[in-house]
Amino acid sequence: MTYRALLFDLDGVLVDSLGLIERILREWAAEHGLDADHAVALAPGRRDIDLIRLLAPHLDAEAETARIVAREESDVAGLRALPGAAETLDALSPASWAIVTSGTRAVATARLEAAGLPLPKFLVAAEDVPTGKPDPSGYLKAAALLGRPPEACLVVEDAPAGAQAARAAGMDCLGVGPALTTQSSPAIATAPDLAHAPLVITPTSITLDL
Repeated sequence: MTYRALLFDLDGVLVDSLGLIERILREWAAEHGLDADHAVALAPGRRDIDLIRLLAPHLDAEAETARIVAREESDVAGLRALPGAAETLDALSPASWAIVTSGTRAVATARLEAAGLPLPKFLVAAEDVPTGKPDPSGYLKAAALLGRPPEACLVVEDAPAGAQAARAAGMDCLGVGPALTTQSSPAIATAPDLAHAPLVITPTSITLDL
């Protein structure tokens, strides 16, 4: 399986930030008397504003999103690059990869810098799309920015909502982490992390070795 571009989710794929995200979300849920476990279960792959609309439609979603984002922008304690992330990005040319994240541009930039990872030439963030994952608009926008057709892009995701977005965009998905290892997963291959991903990257191609 050969591709011309890699499209990465950020949290849980490149940056080990899921613990931080959960802590911030639990604190926010407690402030509003919401079920924190339910909030955490719904969160993977979703924009904050989409999560709030789903979880607590009685709240002002834009105002609450701003509160959460303010915390996410300033709190980068303990963030690190996940295994294989730096090596994979270093092997790619700037014109052959992008990040599609459910977080804001400011949050994504802060997390990449805290983890010591390079900033992408192309970043599609929460504010760049009308609807977040599992809607495919983020991945389609990234493919357009790279000048690649959807079928030439391989998505790397850790969350079911992201993998569903990839499939809806007409793209193959490589799943990393445990959430996409189920039999019903949309991912065509899985790996514990990018260090163990069956990827072969050359100056002219990206191959998923199945």
